Amino acid sequence: MSDSCPSFWLMVGQGGWQLGLFRYGVTSLSGDSYAVLRYFLLLVAALSVAGCATTDRAIGLAPEVAVTQLDTLPAPRGEISYRIGPQEILEISVVGAEELTGTFLTDGQGHIVFPYIGEVEVGGLSPRDAAKMIEDGLRGRIVLDPQVRVIPQEFPPPSVSIGGQVEKPGAYPAVGQPTLLTAVNRAGGLTEFAQVDDVLVLRTVAGQRYIGLYNIEAIQRGNYPDPELYPNDIVMVGDSPSRRRVANILQFSPLFAPLILLLSR
Repeated sequence: MSDSCPSFWLMVGQGGWQLGLFRYGVTSLSGDSYAVLRYFLLLVAALSVAGCATTDRAIGLAPEVAVTQLDTLPAPRGEISYRIGPQEILEISVVGAEELTGTFLTDGQGHIVFPYIGEVEVGGLSPRDAAKMIEDGLRGRIVLDPQVRVIPQEFPPPSVSIGGQVEKPGAYPAVGQPTLLTAVNRAGGLTEFAQVDDVLVLRTVAGQRYIGLYNIEAIQRGNYPDPELYPNDIVMVGDSPSRRRVANILQFSPLFAPLILLLSR
């Protein structure tokens, strides 16, 4: 058996029996007690074997992700975090060319059809970058030196996305200066199966993606600072397989009293 597998020890108080699940056989019990205990041991053995499968918690393995040693995640450098999406209404104006000014709706892929240019892919761009793309398309055709403004009809509020093992995953407004702890608290806190030392913060700065790995329990204890979050950050709280195994076992514990389980993390 792998060293990574949990070690279960069971103590059944009725007859004073102490049983090591993988070391000792049960031969002195009889009748119903033996049958029930045998069923329970088989159940625990099955759960332990199922739990021996390791969970891959590696990060940064994708070829486009660079792993580097940083004390903190870089903060955004003032770039516009808003990106144009599909089915979005845009007010586009061209200075000195009123006939080109109008309202445009992006399609499902984030494209618009603009006069004299044709199809323009603005999805995923900031309004400033979309305006520059239209300027480049118009330059030298209708307007010598075009000046374009792209204004979304509705700006969604900046938000932080929180997922994984939190009570209420979703997108939350990034009002004030949120931190990792405040964001998790807004999401209802951690679930009982949360892996406290496997909390990821994903952030894009100047086109470079970063991933920070945090131990939220250490932050709660004041062992290191609570990191600040920024609009468009993504927080993912990992899952703890060992806690799930304990929960699966303990749902049967009322059959035996008292029951003591010691298992490696």
